[in-house]
Amino acid sequence: MPVARVYLEVGHKSVFAVALDWPGWCRRTKTSDLAIDELERYRSRYEAMVTGTFSPGPIDVIGTTTGNGTTDFGAPGAEGPWDEQPLAASEVSRQVALLEDCWRYFDAVVDAAPLELRKGPKGGGRNRDAIADHVREAERAYSSKIGSRVPPRTPWVEQRAIVIAALGAGAPGSAWPLGYAIRRFAWHVTDHAWEIEDKSA
Repeated sequence: MPVARVYLEVGHKSVFAVALDWPGWCRRTKTSDLAIDELERYRSRYEAMVTGTFSPGPIDVIGTTTGNGTTDFGAPGAEGPWDEQPLAASEVSRQVALLEDCWRYFDAVVDAAPLELRKGPKGGGRNRDAIADHVREAERAYSSKIGSRVPPRTPWVEQRAIVIAALGAGAPGSAWPLGYAIRRFAWHVTDHAWEIEDKSA
């Protein structure tokens, strides 16, 4: 029976549960048990994003990696021994296709959301367009980590094409392992898609 291979990234303040083979399916809470529960709670929500088959089976925790300052800041920033294993070309294509699913879902969420989103308990939070701008600029910064340069004000469709080309070529000269790079791109856009959805309700 297939399983959902998941690893835990454990920081001092935060724990991420990350699905190794399903870029974007990743959740953060304060403890390992809660992170696994939260990842499971988002299973159907992630499945709604995927255009192909999604049948990973039950969660199987394959290991733990020590987090860092990025982890506690709120982003999955630690690599693990699983990232030392090369990805087959077919697996790269599958995972990049999932990243593209995440992008399509984000775009649809942005198009459907109101400009002004519900504020947090203390009145803070960005509006829809500010979140979209943040995601675009973060992806431009991430591009340098995979050996690509994206000039400022590059149209988003062109920026994404550069990312896809770099990842599909194995990201030569990348500072990030290929699998981790795909997961990082997918996590960021997915996390903010769900943020916009939740603040639109």
